[in-house]
This record gives sequence, C-alpha cells and structure tokens, in this order.
Amino acid sequence: MKNFVYNIPTKIFFGKGQIKKIGPEILKYGKKVLLVYGKGSIKSNGIYDKAIEILKEHGIEYFELGGVDPNPRTETVYKGAEICKKNRIDLILAMGGGSTIDCAKAVSLQSKYDGDFWKDFYIDGKKDLIKEVTPVASILTLAATGSEMNGSTVISNTAVNMKVGFNHPKLKPVFSVENPEYTYSVSKYQTCAGAIDIMSHLFEQYFSIENDGFLQNRMIEGLLKTIIHYAPIAIENPKDYEARANIMWTSSLALNELVTYGKISTDWATHQIEHQLSAVYDITHGIGLGILTPAWMKYVLSEENIHRFVDYGKNIWNLSGSDKEIAEKSIEKTKEFFTSLGCPSSLSEIDIDDSHFEEMAANAVFKGSVGSMKKLTKEDIVAIYKLAL
Repeated sequence: MKNFVYNIPTKIFFGKGQIKKIGPEILKYGKKVLLVYGKGSIKSNGIYDKAIEILKEHGIEYFELGGVDPNPRTETVYKGAEICKKNRIDLILAMGGGSTIDCAKAVSLQSKYDGDFWKDFYIDGKKDLIKEVTPVASILTLAATGSEMNGSTVISNTAVNMKVGFNHPKLKPVFSVENPEYTYSVSKYQTCAGAIDIMSHLFEQYFSIENDGFLQNRMIEGLLKTIIHYAPIAIENPKDYEARANIMWTSSLALNELVTYGKISTDWATHQIEHQLSAVYDITHGIGLGILTPAWMKYVLSEENIHRFVDYGKNIWNLSGSDKEIAEKSIEKTKEFFTSLGCPSSLSEIDIDDSHFEEMAANAVFKGSVGSMKKLTKEDIVAIYKLAL
C-alpha cells in the first residue's frame, strides 16, 4: 500500500431540512455569494426560493449565474468569474448536480486569476500558478459525479470540441448540503445516467493491473452493490427516500478519494474516452459511460489483468466457472444491468456514427496515452469506439 495523506475537508449536511444550515456557514466566509444553477429546475421544485429566503434572513447579498449547461461551457465560466471580480464575491454556492458544481469550481479558479483558466490549468496543467480561489459550496440535486465532495471539475470548450477535467485540492467544496428529497424529481433517464456515472467512478478505481488494494477493493464492491440494489428501486419509485439516500451518499463516497487512498494505480481511461464523445455530441455523461464501459472492458481484458475481472465477477455478480468464463460473463452482466436501467446499448442507438472517431480519440490522448489496465493510444481508442457502435 502506498503512502498517502487522508484529507477530505468538505463538511456534509446530510438529510431532510439541512438547507437551513447554509446561512450560518456562508457567513463564515463573508456576506456576498454567487448562486450558480442550471436551467431552472431548482425554481420549479422550491429549492431556489428556500435558499433565497435563508440568505435574506442572514443578511447575505446574492448575485446569480443561471443557465449552466449539462456539459458546462468555458463562456459561462468567464461570465461567472467577471461577476465575482466585479462584486467581490466571498463564496460561490452551486445549486444543482455535478455540471453546476463543476462550473462553480472553474469560476472559482478564474475569479482569482488574471490568466486564462482553460489554457493554463485544464490544457497545460500548471497547478503551481493557483495561489487563491473563491470558496465553493453546494446544494446537491442530482447524485452522480461526486463533485460535491471532491476537487475535480470538467469543462467543455465548444470552440475546439474538447471536454477536459482538472483537479486541485483547493476546489473541494467547503460544505455541501445533501437532501435525498431534492432528487425525487430527477427523471428515470437521469437517475439511470447518475447510477452509471457512480459505478464508472468506482470501476476506474477498482480496475487496476496490480494485485494490491484488498481493503480498497472490498469497499468499492460494497458501494457497487449498493447502486446495483438501489438504482432499480429509485427508477421504479422516485420518491423512495432510502433508495435516494443510499445512492446520494454512495455518489459522494465513490469519488472523494476515500477508496483510492493507498492504491498503486487507477485507470480513468473510460472517462477520458467519454469526455470527448460528449464534447462533440453533447450527450449525457453517464449515458456515454454506460455505452462505452462494456466496450472498454472487452478491449482491455487480458491474461495480465484478468484477476481483477475475476474478483469483480465473483464478488459482484456471484459468477463461477473458469477465469475466462467469469471475466467474460462479468462484462455481459455489466451491460445487461446498464440496459435494464434504461441505458442505450450502443452508439448507433443514439444516432452516433464513426465520423468523428479519429478526432475524438486524438483529443482523448492529447496529453499522452491513457489508462493503466492497458495503455491506450489513439488507435486503441478508435477501436473501443467501434466496439461500442
């Protein structure tokens, strides 16, 4: 097991009625807040009105950045940063799902920086240039990305058809409100996408070529089983509090670094491959992952890493047989589960052909080969896209 530093500083207010805590928490940072939200669902479900009521009760001045896209854009980030600079914003409060929180984190970066966040951080990765950020907090309304409890953010640049992630510890939210009731109105389609996104985060940390990580892998298996158990329940009964609560907390635990600490390697190739797919076609991230993950599994499976697929097949799907049979069947079971939730089974099913595969694959490896189960080149990624057709 590798050395590590355990530090997850985000304060979580989990459960019913916890939104009332945002007033006192915001005042710890100042009295000016930027509200960041998406296309308006928080206004129709009452979350926006409740938040505004609390801000007014505590004498907190608020400004707004609404209309954040499901795949947040660079232009929205620049707009939010200007609001922060002009009004000396003390804290950015994202109200929504992962895209909204990711956008808020990027605004946080640009709001305290005179250069260009996209070029210097997302493309060039110059983390040493980050001296200060505006604190970010969140009110979560969609369980999927885990952005409410980590330092990761993904932004799309439509000018160059690229979607790129960035991670920095300063971007971890200072607090997040997680009320499972706020996900009752999430559609079956988005619940499916969110569940797959959570599972994909866990896969990226589970599938490593080494034989290490016994403890971490057992934790991951428990989280995977939780989603496999509760996602169908939430899709069937959207207002099942226990299902929504388990999915929401699993979302946070799946990507707050807890299950990665100490592991020699993780993979993350599938995310890099999907980011470019949704950059070009603007599809829902979790749906893209659901289509690509089984294709990635088939492509990378080898004698060198089959042990991880065997563990997965035995411990998650209760499979038996030869190692080869268990590994191959585990991939089939994964695809079957995704489609049972409502995920399309192929790219062609959502009208995506091979016309952009070369471009997307090149963008996926613009910093070099990706993955650890198998180092993937541009040619490998094109092959995975074709497997997913």
